[in-house]
Amino acid sequence: MSPTDKRNKLSDEVFTYRATKDNKVIIYWQGKQVTILSGKESERFLQQITNADPIEAQLIMAKATGNFKRGNEKGPRK
Repeated sequence: MSPTDKRNKLSDEVFTYRATKDNKVIIYWQGKQVTILSGKESERFLQQITNADPIEAQLIMAKATGNFKRGNEKGPRK
């Protein structure tokens, strides 16, 4: 476990991404869209993620999304 991922969350692969035809990258967290990258940001993202291992790829996507969670998200109702 790396010192960056102390709680071992990145090994769960919670982030995914999709590159579109118009050179945009859409990043998802647990299946929900959280960020859209375009232009130079998307080009740099795709260069970084191309040769990354799965945990490194999760870290790249987490950094690209920034701090999108603020603590007011509610879990599923039971």
